[in-house]
Amino acid sequence: MNWRFVRLRQSGYVGVVQHAIIEKGALAVDVKNLQEVEAFITKDGSEIRELLAHRNSVIRKQSLAEARLKLGARTAAHYHPKTEEIYYILQGGGEMTINQERRSVGPGDAIAIPPGEVHTIFNSGTEPLVFLCCCAPGYENEDTVLVSGLDGVGD
Repeated sequence: MNWRFVRLRQSGYVGVVQHAIIEKGALAVDVKNLQEVEAFITKDGSEIRELLAHRNSVIRKQSLAEARLKLGARTAAHYHPKTEEIYYILQGGGEMTINQERRSVGPGDAIAIPPGEVHTIFNSGTEPLVFLCCCAPGYENEDTVLVSGLDGVGD
């Protein structure tokens, strides 16, 4: 493994990042652009663009996707037996419900969703709700279990 310091362009943060050496000592640089990734609808009904995951990159233990919800839309109530998620709101406003607890969310909010917790997000704003979704392990439809009884909370 190689260790090197990196500086993130926007924040000025300096930290140590470990890079895996792959195929005869080559350093993996894996960059995906949102505009080049095809959108699809997940089992919970959200439109996502999977930026990095085992299906399209060197990433093996997590995934990163951009999700979008139209005005008034809600994801189906669901949980993931194995996967923990982080939602990071980029644009719009909504209501996040985990089990029976509901919170208003907007740009800059990060939401922790532990495995097994029933959740849904509702676009209560005036524009599309856009957020990043980080999953560990990476997102799989097979790890999404739809439930009834939580949809409609906050409408």
